Amino acid sequence: MAENLIVTMGDLRRAGICAAGARRWFPLHGFDFRDFLKNGIAAERLLATDDPFARRAVEEARKRVSNG
Repeated sequence: MAENLIVTMGDLRRAGICAAGARRWFPLHGFDFRDFLKNGIAAERLLATDDPFARRAVEEARKRVSNG
């Protein structure tokens, strides 16, 4: 479940996604990369892209939250 889960840059890094790749990917899906760096992004928004990149990032965010 991704309700209220916020994905951060740290989650992307743990998923093996570099900042340069994320910077290019975000606008392709209508997301503001600077806002993401400041506030994170809702997992639901990422999952709605149905993209493997997004699924990996959300999985890392779930791990982070479940590990406390």
